[in-house]
Amino acid sequence: MLDCGLDMTSTLNFLPLPLVQSLRLSNLPGWSLKDGNAFLEKTELIDLSTVDVILISNYHCMMALPYITERTGFTGTVYATEPTVQIGRLLMEELVNFIERVPKAQSASLWKNKDIQRLLPSPLKDAVEVSTWRRCYTMQEVNSALSKIQLVGYSQKIELFGAVQVTPLSSGYALGSSNWIIQSHYEKVSYVSGSSLLTTHPQPMDQASLKNSDVLILTGLTQIPTANPDGMVGEFCSNLALTVRNGGNVLVPCYPSGVIYDLLECLYQYIDSAGLSSVPFYFISPVANSSLEFSQIFAEWLCHNKQTKVYLPEPPFPHAELIQTNKLKHYPSIHGDFSNDFRQPCVVFTGHPSLRFGDVVHFMELWGKSSLNTVIFTEPDFSYLEALAPYQPLAMKCIYCPIDTRLNFIQVSKLLKEVQPLHVVCPEQYTQPPPPQSHRTDLMIDCQPPAMSYHRAEVLALPFKRRYEKIEIMPELADSLVPMEIKPGISLATVSAVLHTKDNKHILQPPPRPTPPTSGKKRKRVSDDIPDCKVVKPLLSGSIPVEQFVQTLEKHGFSDIKVEDTAKGHIVLLQEAETLIQIEEDSTHIICDNDEMLRVRLRDLVLKFLQKF
Repeated sequence: MLDCGLDMTSTLNFLPLPLVQSLRLSNLPGWSLKDGNAFLEKTELIDLSTVDVILISNYHCMMALPYITERTGFTGTVYATEPTVQIGRLLMEELVNFIERVPKAQSASLWKNKDIQRLLPSPLKDAVEVSTWRRCYTMQEVNSALSKIQLVGYSQKIELFGAVQVTPLSSGYALGSSNWIIQSHYEKVSYVSGSSLLTTHPQPMDQASLKNSDVLILTGLTQIPTANPDGMVGEFCSNLALTVRNGGNVLVPCYPSGVIYDLLECLYQYIDSAGLSSVPFYFISPVANSSLEFSQIFAEWLCHNKQTKVYLPEPPFPHAELIQTNKLKHYPSIHGDFSNDFRQPCVVFTGHPSLRFGDVVHFMELWGKSSLNTVIFTEPDFSYLEALAPYQPLAMKCIYCPIDTRLNFIQVSKLLKEVQPLHVVCPEQYTQPPPPQSHRTDLMIDCQPPAMSYHRAEVLALPFKRRYEKIEIMPELADSLVPMEIKPGISLATVSAVLHTKDNKHILQPPPRPTPPTSGKKRKRVSDDIPDCKVVKPLLSGSIPVEQFVQTLEKHGFSDIKVEDTAKGHIVLLQEAETLIQIEEDSTHIICDNDEMLRVRLRDLVLKFLQKF
């Protein structure tokens, strides 16, 4: 299984969970079922107990892991890099914390029934697969899920059941993010998901190792192909400065890791020149402290110039300096220390980007009524208009600066030209322009041969067949082989051996020597189970030129010879002797009636044209 991402857009169908009782939100009308009760149906697309291995690309692609390891029959192994696991833990911990700290008085599930769902107002009545929506997992489930992960490093080769080898490669997108190579001895599949060619904080993408792929599976491209990340960062900084100069506050709904490091770095370079040095920056998350520290300790996973700083020694990220100089402060939540230190105007980074839970809900309620304040959306995962819906009417300014450093279509075309896979497999959305911009043929994958596309729940047969297996030969067996040259530059040797297969690995071993019979009681030996090797007849090679063969027969006193062509070769008829010789590409048959002497004579004449070895 490649990745197990969690689709959280379903949260947009719910009301925000405020930390402080909100009169406005609690007065919004609920929905009640008029009559009767109904049952829920459960749909499962795949039996997860049949999955042996899960490969994780990056920390955003593992958020569904506890549902799989703790709530299904899955007993396999999960592979991921250390930063992916540690930052994934932070994201999950934040999610659980945000949801558990606002317990709901009631829980309802009848509305998930198809008949009732039809009666609900939009967008709920159009929501897909609501019966599969689940309540958030617990921290206990998170810890149990993460304990089942095996840590791997870039370029490390991991054997899976002897059948294939998997290798993670740096994908350049996030700390520890990986693309995966899955290969047997003769076939190679690359899985490219969430990759970036931009120079940000992670190690650069390893492209060279993707070459010579039979199939390249491509997913996790940028969600906003028309937005340039550099331009968006510039816009982010200038809008932030404008608001603060006018005495307003800036709210940045964000995840606790990833783009926030780059935003803080850009602001660090921008603060003094923009005259913002007196403005406090607050980062509020239950995992804020761990996140800022982790980014500084995963040195070997960082890009080269950040790695070199570690040996100076200097912190690789400038947010360390922002914290030392008190420009950036971090808090686990809005309660406690934060409420004492809080001063405005300020900039607050907090979650969750969906605006449905987390401390961001409090700031939306607090600052939404003033047009001096601004909320800047940088995460592309949620439609910002839908995220804002429950807060309308809203006086604060909304700026959309989505920053997604993952590959865009121009970069993908260039990448595919360089690594030249035989086949590309991708979601069908990538093979056509986005619906609102149907004329933009540049916003799709263009490759030769055209990409194979798939849609949800489709079963796809990959376009290659396994034709060869690698077999090892034991040294003592190799020693005993005597090659014979049959054509200039081509030598052959016959092998008699025992094929030993275990864990999908095949080894040719020398055949057992026949054991001399022992007198007295017969003791069964291990070798009795192994078949005796018979004396090997020499093998024949070459082809029989029909005209020369007929001349040879005539020399040896055969007359009345007739040659017929067949679909597979020729038939030579010796009419007088009532005999026929069938000559085909891979066999020769001599058919004569009970005359063994004649057959042997003819056989010897045939063998003159063939080589024995």
